[in-house]
Amino acid sequence: MPAQQRLGKRWFSGSADAILQSLNLLRDEKPDIVVVVGADHVYRMDFSQMIEAHIASGLGVTVAAIRQPISLADQFGVIEVDADDPTRIAAFHEKPQNAVGLSDSPGEVLASMGNYIFDADVLIDAVLRDGDRSDSNHDMGGDIVPDFVSRGLAGVYDLNRNEVPGSTDRDRFYWRDVGTIESFFDAHQDLISALPIFNLYNNEWPIFSQQVNSPPAKFVRDAKGNLGQTIDSIVSLGCVVSGAHIERSVIGPWSNVDSGSNVTDSVLFERVTIGANATVRRAILDKDVVVAEGASVGVDHEADRARGFTVTETGITVVGKGAVVS
Repeated sequence: MPAQQRLGKRWFSGSADAILQSLNLLRDEKPDIVVVVGADHVYRMDFSQMIEAHIASGLGVTVAAIRQPISLADQFGVIEVDADDPTRIAAFHEKPQNAVGLSDSPGEVLASMGNYIFDADVLIDAVLRDGDRSDSNHDMGGDIVPDFVSRGLAGVYDLNRNEVPGSTDRDRFYWRDVGTIESFFDAHQDLISALPIFNLYNNEWPIFSQQVNSPPAKFVRDAKGNLGQTIDSIVSLGCVVSGAHIERSVIGPWSNVDSGSNVTDSVLFERVTIGANATVRRAILDKDVVVAEGASVGVDHEADRARGFTVTETGITVVGKGAVVS
């Protein structure tokens, strides 16, 4: 929920403050258990199994964790488990440089997924106390959970305990934090291979995405009868592709890709228009972007920057909402 400013004219100052400012929702619903999850992560998980583990533990908070190579430990919040009870958290290390591997897998560490389960009364007490602290950043992972760890009241739930129907060895432990342009782009690329790392087509554990009332995607010859190609891509409802080449890309709803244009390694949001003979290469185009006939994006990075577009270190060009690329 957006900040309703019940505690003053201010926006959220952290994830814990977001809950503090939304306590009216918990008081209205009166839940026994609260699941707190990050909104910028992609994964599959049956939270009912984690809830059962939380209740059985008797602890105030349970943190979901996923195994990651120890070489990547400096990118995550790393959980150190209790030597006598591997379901309890002994310490929490933020992006450690010298992480210690797990006892049953020395080449791996447990990285926090940013998913937490609390007893409701415990969560309410925690965010109220945190809200009174002037030295807090009011962050769930940085302030609330470490407080529970210091008092021996935090448990860990290893994702490898979670059984999701229809999952495979290839996609069972998929997890991405899509909080950066690169990771957002890579997550889309993970969807489009013949055997995708993250499978949208698992009917035993479906993703209930928003389905707007739209016609199917349509692929037609152009006015001269030329055929297009669409390879290793996802094309959403309402799109019309006319004699164009699309490869390794995700095309959002109601987008149009015209004759002779070439879209490769790209992500297009809703209602994007790609004019005839245009080129889009390794780019993210936000809603309602128009790439004019013969124009290009992602071909000349200096030209992209000169037009005010963002270009990442890895060469991904980002065009903002509603822009017209002439």
